[in-house]
Amino acid sequence: MIDVSKSKLERIDMLCSKERRLNVFIKRDDLIHEEVSGNKWRKLKYNIELCNSRKKEGILTFGGAFSNHLVATASACKETGIKAIGLVRGDELGRASNSTLQKCHSLGMQLVFVSREEYRLRNEKPYHESLSLDYPNYHIVEEGGANYYGMIGCQEIMNEVKEPIDHVFVSQGTSTTSCGILLSLNTDQLLHVIPALKGYKSLEEMKALIGKSGIETGWLNALLSQVEVLDEYHFGGYGKYTPELFEFIREFHKKTGIKLDPIYTGKAMFGMLSELKKSTYDNSSILFLHTGGLQGIEGVEKRSGITLF
Repeated sequence: MIDVSKSKLERIDMLCSKERRLNVFIKRDDLIHEEVSGNKWRKLKYNIELCNSRKKEGILTFGGAFSNHLVATASACKETGIKAIGLVRGDELGRASNSTLQKCHSLGMQLVFVSREEYRLRNEKPYHESLSLDYPNYHIVEEGGANYYGMIGCQEIMNEVKEPIDHVFVSQGTSTTSCGILLSLNTDQLLHVIPALKGYKSLEEMKALIGKSGIETGWLNALLSQVEVLDEYHFGGYGKYTPELFEFIREFHKKTGIKLDPIYTGKAMFGMLSELKKSTYDNSSILFLHTGGLQGIEGVEKRSGITLF
């Protein structure tokens, strides 16, 4: 198994303030593994264990052409000795189309390219049933690892944090990580989610995912009352970025030595720093979860023509 003890807790001194009694920490899940970093391993861990307990041959999952999730799945499956199949959005693509897909192939993942019309069915039960007929000995994992087992894996994050924490900030994509964190919080702790997608219905998505566990409605609503959605830091939407965001990521790296990506963690950190200017955070301890996502930076730099690091 992959060693999560590499995910250390670091104090971000430049954000701390004695006058305000403000302490800020970052949980370095990006250090867990070069390819299965951040929340990727958290979401895959119990899916892989389930795959093995059911004596499945491997995992079948979904992703786009630059998917960090596909690379993470390919690497995790190789390390744990099971096979991996990736259904990739875009039937015009091939395994050599970009460095992400090349990496997946080199790690032994079988890549199946499907049309965008077919890919839209990826969350539909009948489509999963059809895939189960075509790949009967594979455990199907939703795009991004967004299922019950991924959520349970993310519950373990806060158990590794020994410092007293009042506020947790995290980037939000599929809601799996934020749901896992929420389930592990004390009643006096608050979770601040920063969606990477424009118009993302955070609370609805979180309610739907947690609801699949059969949790009682009253308890679920009480949990969601501990969530604040900060939806103004998406910089135009998923996969979009601005010169301001790039400059922020560069400067943060120069000052801290910590790399952020412009899809998820860069936007979330920018959002957190903007929020921490408010006096409401005085006399509190803050935790930022670094969810990884650095694998795809090469593609971002190539498409934007800008070098980040």
